[in-house]
Amino acid sequence: MDLALAPETIARWQFGMTTVYHYLFVPLTISLAAVTAGLETAWVRTGKDKYFPATKFWGKLFLINIAMGVVTGLVQEFQFGMNWSDYSRFVGDVFGAPLALEALLAFFFESTFIGLWIFGWDKLPKRIHCTCIWIVSVGTVLSSYFILAANSFMQHPVGYSVDEASGKAHLTDIGAALFQETTVVVVVHTLTAAFLTGAALLIGISAVHLRRASRRQRAGRTTDLEQVAVMRTSLRLGLTLAVVFGLGTALSGDTLGKVMFEQQPMKMAAAEALWETEAPAPFSAFAVGDVDEGHNTVDLKIPGLLSFLAHGDFSSPVPGINDIAAEAAKEYGGEPADYLPNVPVTYWAFRGMIGFGMGTFALGAAGLWLTRRKFRVATEHRTAHDEVPRLMLTRNRELGAAATGLAWRVAILTMAFPLIANAWGWIFTEMGRQPWAVYGLLRTADGVSPGVSGTEQLVTLIGFTLLYAALAVIEVRLLVTYAGAGPHTSEQPPARDPKLRGPSAREDDADRPLTFAY
Repeated sequence: MDLALAPETIARWQFGMTTVYHYLFVPLTISLAAVTAGLETAWVRTGKDKYFPATKFWGKLFLINIAMGVVTGLVQEFQFGMNWSDYSRFVGDVFGAPLALEALLAFFFESTFIGLWIFGWDKLPKRIHCTCIWIVSVGTVLSSYFILAANSFMQHPVGYSVDEASGKAHLTDIGAALFQETTVVVVVHTLTAAFLTGAALLIGISAVHLRRASRRQRAGRTTDLEQVAVMRTSLRLGLTLAVVFGLGTALSGDTLGKVMFEQQPMKMAAAEALWETEAPAPFSAFAVGDVDEGHNTVDLKIPGLLSFLAHGDFSSPVPGINDIAAEAAKEYGGEPADYLPNVPVTYWAFRGMIGFGMGTFALGAAGLWLTRRKFRVATEHRTAHDEVPRLMLTRNRELGAAATGLAWRVAILTMAFPLIANAWGWIFTEMGRQPWAVYGLLRTADGVSPGVSGTEQLVTLIGFTLLYAALAVIEVRLLVTYAGAGPHTSEQPPARDPKLRGPSAREDDADRPLTFAY
């Protein structure tokens, strides 16, 4: 293929690769920030020693992820100017508002208070220090909200006008852009999926350490019982979050699907490989389609289910791909084939998203059921503090006898399930919208930088791929090193609760060197 003829394809590959890679860190950052804040709150309120190492352990993994997320996210913004300059000119006035709010509010919260949290353990009062990580957590949620509001404009543009002279979109109603139905539903679905991702990480890492502890005990070797207590608490927390937010992801996904059936019927028809309008419309459980001929060669259907998913009843008609494409050709010009997304990718991405996401939910539910007796026994026994970890390890032996092997391996492998689901979810979202960059307003082919050749884009694609491969090695090594080491139970919390001012301050504080000054 002549590279000069394919700048759009290479630009899309490059942006898709950087987006999927960047989004490996985003849900973990959002969820681990809240998990860390919750664990520190439990330590401040209860004073139980196990919550302090748990806070430090998961907080350290949170810091690794947020650092990698910031680094990989910056590359995306550069691509708007390098590869998608015509797109940036068209939507710049609209995108500027939510992205400016993201930088001024959300990123300010994250960058400022994360520094106070990192360096303030022995400098700030416990409650103020805990408040800092909560503000960071709020910042991550706000950041995702504003970015998703910008993306939702691409899915369903509202609150704008197009200047005929310049051909640019101008924001006329920021409230409509920030709080339209698409934005709200997408934010809820994305956040619940983010916490499901964090839950899987808690389950997987906790399973690694508990399995290791069980093996050590059977071999008669010394086991860090306090670390077992921390990991057991983390496992139960992860299982609970997986059930709660797995259910939330399913419910919000159902709502989002109904919204998309109204706003982007082609995306949802492609997600079901529904070529012809049907009433009632069946749900396709498995299909192999002939895109050129516009029909499925193999199709396993569940009658009426797609009508229910789209409209809440089992009889309403759902438009098919061929009819939707024909209507788009009449409205916007061209041939119906010009308005077809990549149907096989959209179809299987939709199923990959649901399958891997709900797999984590099922594991969480099964895990809570399998550990229910051990949890009751551990909470009902009022033993001395130093006996609690021993009791937990004894009960862990019972669990290990039944679940060691396949169950532990599944628990460990499930760390990847939501990450795969998130990747497929974004691929489905963006591929199903094609050929539009901004739905109904700007085609993807019209958004590419006109002065950048396919060869130049290929060079940067290779460069970014090599760079991200190097970052992947660094990320994996950091996570394996710190996650594999487990919580440092020997580290003690501050001996006293620091005060900002007052007679309780140490007399020699005035002579101590400043930690930071400007």
